[in-house]
Amino acid sequence: MPSEVKVLIAEDEPNALAGLAELVSGWGYRTETARDGLEAWEKTPAWNPAIIVTDLKMPRLDGMGLLTRLAEGGAGISTNIAVVVLTAMGSIQLAVEAMKLGAYDFLQKPVDATRLKTILANATRQRETAIELEVARRRLRESGVLGALVGGSTKMREIFALIEQIAPSNVPVLITGESGTGKELVARTLHDLSPRKPRPFVAVNCAAIPETLIESEIFGHEKGAFTGALERRAGCFELASEGTLLLDEIGEMPAGTQAKLLRVLEERKLRRLGARTEQDVNVRVLAATNREPGSAVAQGYLRADLYYRLNVFNIHMPPLREHIEDLPAMAEAMTREMNQKHGRKVSGVSASMLDRLMAYNWPGNARELRNTIERAVVLCPDGAPLDAGHLSPGFGSDLGKGTPVLDGNVVTVRVGATIDEAERLLILRTLEATGQNKTRAAEILGVSLKTLHNKLKEYGREAQISSVRD
Repeated sequence: MPSEVKVLIAEDEPNALAGLAELVSGWGYRTETARDGLEAWEKTPAWNPAIIVTDLKMPRLDGMGLLTRLAEGGAGISTNIAVVVLTAMGSIQLAVEAMKLGAYDFLQKPVDATRLKTILANATRQRETAIELEVARRRLRESGVLGALVGGSTKMREIFALIEQIAPSNVPVLITGESGTGKELVARTLHDLSPRKPRPFVAVNCAAIPETLIESEIFGHEKGAFTGALERRAGCFELASEGTLLLDEIGEMPAGTQAKLLRVLEERKLRRLGARTEQDVNVRVLAATNREPGSAVAQGYLRADLYYRLNVFNIHMPPLREHIEDLPAMAEAMTREMNQKHGRKVSGVSASMLDRLMAYNWPGNARELRNTIERAVVLCPDGAPLDAGHLSPGFGSDLGKGTPVLDGNVVTVRVGATIDEAERLLILRTLEATGQNKTRAAEILGVSLKTLHNKLKEYGREAQISSVRD
């Protein structure tokens, strides 16, 4: 209840401070005031607020300094304080920096009372999810599971830790990785571990919507806005109100729509097609792409300003081949999932099956693994484990399926060579065969261009091939 929630307000302008305190108290919150960041910092241990509303520009200690101290913590300082920053017009970049430091949300001056009330309500719900988040953390530590994501490898645990850290906030997140790596699962986990969990999660694939309809799908339209608009229709932003919106394959969105999306993100207002008035937007926006973001910007697929606005945090999902040690746990989890889905009682995954799965390159990543497991579960008798006989005919013989091959080129590896030596030889010979075309070589090898660059840096060859065509 609001009456049990403490709000500390830091503002150096006396009239604004008094007005905010009166407004927030009127909504049932317990309030305390501070004339600058230093006074707010000094009052925090004793007052123990759930929420701090702070101006950014103040004497002695400004809002950014207060945020920094809160992030560092200390005796008597809770790590679950939601900080809402107030910023003047034209200081959006400062607000973005504040959110990187851990701010829960920001609000432009003059303060919109309705917007502030909504932010405080959302921040209050955040406290209610703190226990659930701690349970999720404990589960992660014990079993390597976070939501629908599974993995005990170093890469996956780093991703889990980042998800835990940023899920309770409202910051935009750009999720990258190859197709099938689980980008939507990341988005759903961010939603489920946030105060927005009770509200809708809406995912829209920008690549699957015709260019002529995408603005209507995302922003909505009024009756008569265009030919065929026979009635008013809510867009994805309205459908996801107070929840989370995932814009999948954001790099496929038309440039004009990207510009309108940027305006919605910055002003938190949208106008339906054909509407005369704007409406407030209260949605956390996540975006995903299977393109390498830097290349997408350079090639014109993604606006640079939109990229910087979305990329407050980046979560990169590695391809399955780069964390293959997670496959056994993933396969077991998927088997349980498919048992439930199809009403089966398969007892697990046999060693022979795992050997075959571990030897495969998985160009389709986790999505391909899920499809493979689903097929096997349907074929497997109840009570028996999945084994290699339940795989599709020829499975494992098409390790390079969908990947170009180099005709007339053979790489010979001596018996006794290490895996690192074999990998190095394969990479360098593939580059030679492609005329030092790294993009083509990465495609053949089934790795990202970034991974190939990193390998070449390890080999000390980057300077030698500076003229390579990317």
